Amino acid sequence: MSAPQAAVGNGSPPKIEAEVPLPELKAPAEPKKEPEANKLFRMVMKLEASDLHLKVGQPPMMRLRGDIRRTEMRPLTQEDMERLMYPLLNPRLRQILDDEGGVDFSYVVGQDECRFRVSLFKQRGRLSLVSRRVNNVIPSFEKLGLPPIIESLCKFPEGLVILAGVTGSGKSTTIASMLDYVNAREPLHILTVEDPIEFVFTDRMSYINQREIGLDSRDWHKALKDAVRQDPDVILVGELRDIETFEAAVHSAETGHLVFGTIHASSASTTINRIMDLFPPEKHPAIRAALANNLKAVVAQKLIKSIKPGVSRVPTNEVMIVNAMIKKLIQEGEDKKIPDAIRIGFQEGMVDFNENLRQLCERNDIAKETALEFSPNPDQLKMMLKGIRVSAPGIL
Repeated sequence: MSAPQAAVGNGSPPKIEAEVPLPELKAPAEPKKEPEANKLFRMVMKLEASDLHLKVGQPPMMRLRGDIRRTEMRPLTQEDMERLMYPLLNPRLRQILDDEGGVDFSYVVGQDECRFRVSLFKQRGRLSLVSRRVNNVIPSFEKLGLPPIIESLCKFPEGLVILAGVTGSGKSTTIASMLDYVNAREPLHILTVEDPIEFVFTDRMSYINQREIGLDSRDWHKALKDAVRQDPDVILVGELRDIETFEAAVHSAETGHLVFGTIHASSASTTINRIMDLFPPEKHPAIRAALANNLKAVVAQKLIKSIKPGVSRVPTNEVMIVNAMIKKLIQEGEDKKIPDAIRIGFQEGMVDFNENLRQLCERNDIAKETALEFSPNPDQLKMMLKGIRVSAPGIL
């Protein structure tokens, strides 16, 4: 079929003869009504609270500056909870809630105004919700007040870097900041596997694929098995929660990828213990060997109240880099000596909680009383705050 010809004549502008149907004129669509629960989420945003708590028999509650506060609203009924929560669930999430008694998912208020990490669950047969506000902007290391050595941990060509902390310690924010640091500086492929996705990244020098369990992949095992076939340079494993997840993370590190993962542990040494607890005793020697060969660093973190104007809480960190000494301690099961090895390693950039707490006090980020409350060794910290240098012990 020949191409349509432009008709020319009498100086009039040329016309293109093409069989293109005119679009039908439709009445503008009515704006979609927002879920009623958005009113509560917007209240959290307005007050800059970190978490929203909803429970039958109690008024809505929020966490402000680390403390739970009740609102002056009336107590919620089960009917209220169903009316507020069910519109947030698609059929898949509703099925998970009904089958398993709880479901985790991400929820975005409005047109990407704010993102929340939601845990909706049943307790005593009734619905309850805990939802954490996730910042739209990924903060920098400087904004978070992280130790300078964190920057170096993003430059390993391969290996495993673990972020440790209890629930609500800011692990997700710190690891997002680390990934965005790489994103801004290296032309790499970053692949994240999360449940659910929390921070949404914008491609910069790197390009990033983010996969959510249940939405983009059936389960953790399948997603992590697929990950090594997707040509990643950097992989984020949302949580090292079981044997399969940990083994997949180590395998990815062994095959030349830089792998970031999170774990529920309170310090670097307890991180090793927590990993060992996943496995039966007969596997411990092999797991210790795998850790010694592939683990590059552990960053343990706590969130504590700040006295800095405009800042509610700041992270305090312990940073362990796996040098020859720590590698030997891991292999030999001498986890109790790891805290001393971290103190000895200060010249390599390592920092323990007491040293970081001292630095935060010196910068007037936290009160002395708060530092002592969160210190693993308050007597030692008191000496450090007085300028008395605590000598490093001989541990080997």
